[in-house]
Amino acid sequence: MTTPYALQVDSVAKAFGGNRVLEKVGFSIRPGEIVGLLGPNGSGKSTLLNTITGFESIDAGTVRFEGRRIDSLNAHRIVQAGIARTFQLPSMPRKMSVAEVAMAASTEHHGVWENLFGSRAAGLAETRARARAGALMDQLLLTPVRDLSAAAISGGQKKLLGIVCALMAQPRMLMLDEPTAGVHPNLRSDIVRALQRLNDAGMTIVIVEHDMHFIREVCHRCIVLDRGHIVADCRPDELASNERVLQAYLGGAAAKPAGGATATPVLRMGAA
Repeated sequence: MTTPYALQVDSVAKAFGGNRVLEKVGFSIRPGEIVGLLGPNGSGKSTLLNTITGFESIDAGTVRFEGRRIDSLNAHRIVQAGIARTFQLPSMPRKMSVAEVAMAASTEHHGVWENLFGSRAAGLAETRARARAGALMDQLLLTPVRDLSAAAISGGQKKLLGIVCALMAQPRMLMLDEPTAGVHPNLRSDIVRALQRLNDAGMTIVIVEHDMHFIREVCHRCIVLDRGHIVADCRPDELASNERVLQAYLGGAAAKPAGGATATPVLRMGAA
């Protein structure tokens, strides 16, 4: 099945008990897009990310990646299919270095290779994985801390290491859960540049984020959720004037000051 889309989400629904978190959610993403996934607290962003990446099952609907249905696959198989993700609060082991964590994320060098193809093939796979980990750590500015405990680096560096681990699977789509939350402004700029370089190389990227300045810098398009429904699909510069987005975030239309001019609100994006 050929398709012009990298990702197609069609009529996806998800409930936890009597709480309907997603209701007939549908959208498509083309290869090479950077799409922001936004919404106020409780809108369903994280649940949607979890259903796409296999961490939650869906109750109805379909999810297709490059034309292939993936909604029945577990998280491991979805990574193999070509989608990798990061997490909002990455937990890193204390007894492993940054480089060791990056290597552990490789899908190439584990023992199954030696069992199937012998020690020489396993050695070649490990060499390739080590080279890839080194290149990614260099690209994401982690080489100076590669030998430190992964638990001892800063929160921003842990976010960068999470991206390295996702990229070790050589995905074609990268999904990021709040990559700049709690990150120092200097590292935030590094993340922006790293994502732009990845996108220039052809990576399709989906970002759950609350930082509107970051969204305007990085994203080509935004999808906004409110109470499990998509209320907007637009460019970042259209968000502040979109009535349904204002309704979702502010609980009503923007107030009009004396003279009739519409105030421009500051949209504060909450967690999923």
